[in-house]
Amino acid sequence: QVQLVESGGGLVQAGDSLKLSCAASGRTFGSYTMGWFRQAPGKEREFVAFIIWNGGSPSYADSVKGRFTISRDNVKNMLYLQMNSLKPEDTAVYYCAARFGGGSGSPSNYGYWGQGTQVTVSS
Repeated sequence: QVQLVESGGGLVQAGDSLKLSCAASGRTFGSYTMGWFRQAPGKEREFVAFIIWNGGSPSYADSVKGRFTISRDNVKNMLYLQMNSLKPEDTAVYYCAARFGGGSGSPSNYGYWGQGTQVTVSS
């Protein structure tokens, strides 16, 4: 099992940058594919990015490609999401998630979730 705790959210202006962190407990963090998802009010949870166990093959939603960067540190048991050029439509609760398997953009394929961190981008 793995427990996940996100941090780093906040209120920023359009065009600003923000870096989210996700701290994972458990000795098998390096075995998991990790993902970032987000959910805006009244909308379904949507895929943002994932990264496989060794840090390779990062994948991004088209809406964030070129602006967001996912990374991980398997020594520190940390997952990150660097968000640049933020837009008001990026406003959402951001969740990190873990799955024991290959990369996936489907929330239903992730068995472990953090509590989320709010990101609000003002125009």
